[in-house]
Amino acid sequence: MFQTFTPLIVLGSAAYLKTEFTSREVVQLTGISARQLQWWDERGIVVPARQGRRRLYSVEDVSEVAVICELRERGFSLQRVRKVVRFLQREFGKRLAETVTGSSDYHLLTDGNSLYLETSAQQIVDILKNARQPMLAICLSDTVRSVRANIQGGKKRCRPAERGTVRRKHA
Repeated sequence: MFQTFTPLIVLGSAAYLKTEFTSREVVQLTGISARQLQWWDERGIVVPARQGRRRLYSVEDVSEVAVICELRERGFSLQRVRKVVRFLQREFGKRLAETVTGSSDYHLLTDGNSLYLETSAQQIVDILKNARQPMLAICLSDTVRSVRANIQGGKKRCRPAERGTVRRKHA
């Protein structure tokens, strides 16, 4: 049903967490298609390091891919995702994954026009109270933590189409 791989490299008696991932491994971890991943690289959305013709993704790259997948699953257009990523880079001077890996939980809220990145529960409540239309809220920190846990555990993430489907064996 699920394919797994071991993201640990064992040298002697010490084990090290893997820091670079091939396109195939990113596909397994995030559920994105290989073609989408290639397209995002071509468009400069997530640009991995290169080793010859191979794309090598860092843990931060994989985290960004997972967050972008989450935004796409929630209905964000790719153009809107680019704006979110640029907004975060402009505001914090860091990459998306570096921004949300601190001790605080980062919540992205949007009404379709405005973007808010908040860490305080009170700020989130204030935004929701003053909103004139429905707001979409996503915890970016949870998504980054989830992909990092998958990296440590070597688990594959389900694609959205696989969630909730039950496969039965026929006799």
